[in-house]
Amino acid sequence: MSEKCPKPHAIMVALPYQGHITPFVNLALKLASKGIVVTFAHLEFIHHTLSQSQQSSSDLFSEARECGLDVRYTTINDGFPLEFDRVLHSDEYWESMLRDFPSRVEEFVVKIIQSGDPSFAPFLIADTFYTWPAAIAKNQNLLNVSFWTEPALVFSLAYHMDLLKENGHFPCKDHVEEEINYLPGVEEMSTKDLMSFLKATDTATTVDKVVPKAFEGVKKADFILHNTVHELESETLSALNMYRPNYAVGPINFSKTLATSTVSKSLRSELDCTNWLNSKSPGSVLYVSFGSHVQTSKQVIEEIAHGLLLSEVNFIWVVRGDAVSSADTDVLPAGYLDEIKDKGLIVPWCNQMMVLSHPAVGGFLTHCGWNSVLESIWCGTPMICYPIIYDQPTNRKLVVDDWKIGINLCDGISVERKEVAEKIKSFMSGAASKSLREETRKLNAILQNALESDGSSERNFNQFVKDLKAKLIARIE
Repeated sequence: MSEKCPKPHAIMVALPYQGHITPFVNLALKLASKGIVVTFAHLEFIHHTLSQSQQSSSDLFSEARECGLDVRYTTINDGFPLEFDRVLHSDEYWESMLRDFPSRVEEFVVKIIQSGDPSFAPFLIADTFYTWPAAIAKNQNLLNVSFWTEPALVFSLAYHMDLLKENGHFPCKDHVEEEINYLPGVEEMSTKDLMSFLKATDTATTVDKVVPKAFEGVKKADFILHNTVHELESETLSALNMYRPNYAVGPINFSKTLATSTVSKSLRSELDCTNWLNSKSPGSVLYVSFGSHVQTSKQVIEEIAHGLLLSEVNFIWVVRGDAVSSADTDVLPAGYLDEIKDKGLIVPWCNQMMVLSHPAVGGFLTHCGWNSVLESIWCGTPMICYPIIYDQPTNRKLVVDDWKIGINLCDGISVERKEVAEKIKSFMSGAASKSLREETRKLNAILQNALESDGSSERNFNQFVKDLKAKLIARIE
């Protein structure tokens, strides 16, 4: 290969959460499909967890390489033993990730560069929530690509924290609704729809330290990739392009050409629900899941449990062992499994896409995690929204208020079983559900079209690769 045409080599470090791992793995496969060499690094404890859930300790990308994709796989130690509970001790963990982890990553990056093919042109791709990419990229003279796994609206709100602060909306006042109408490319919205870390009155928590620092860094990124679709958030993305090159390349978890399912991404063992679903009539099942990470109170779980029972609809409910924030392991009401009989199926985890795409499923009661929202749209399934934390309140705004493909379970976090039952009944069989399904079909078409060879996301991805190569070449001339 000539000196003028270096082969791009992406060094990728994944954030250790399910909602970030899945799109990051799929981004690696997409890059490799465009002829880019990829070195993909998981944290060691994530590799260990994946290996346990899949009952295999093999290289996660071995099948991808058999398909001709050049993805090398490795791990980085985060400084903690495997058995350390990173959820229970999240503040201690993220204090260390802020303080100590950057030097570990830099040492890793230097080793990859030094051991790599001299004809390669290495560059860095990291999750936007990491705080170290800008500094390491500068120290090692690398291009810095930031990958944002949530909607562009959430990115824009965090990007403009300075404006929110100037206007008294960061941190925003508790229980006071005010309008935000001054952010570039963002339509007027209420403070109630801000992400939870912008609402917090205690700005000394670890997440409140991570987010501002991460967004200081992203303002120095060479390129920013978004797991969204231009047609869904065109004004927000256009405004962001005034600052840095931004590319909407989503939904990255789906592909018209790549077999993305060949790589293990789930941190939990998945139960197969197919036989149970096959026994139910089309559109009769409500799928209920609050994601891989979020915890809530036992009272909320009990009210939803009774609400599902009172609604008399068929349902599959993902109830993780760590679903509640207390140490109580008996999450469901006493005798609940006997009460639901064949009406409901309780599972600790499952393949969400397989469930949502099954003809028996007619709706999704969701926490509004961004991957879940995109998966629901991809499968043409309208949503009942129960956002709890992080970006979920903002995602709810998009789903319910802007796109009109879902309804609210309740107003706020408090839930009451009768209201839950009424909302579910109306959603699954009422006249309003017809409109929701029609709007969901329209958005499904937008997502599908975006990934066609001439679709917006495919064009944007190709443009990113072209711009990346041009910048890499310019750096060696």
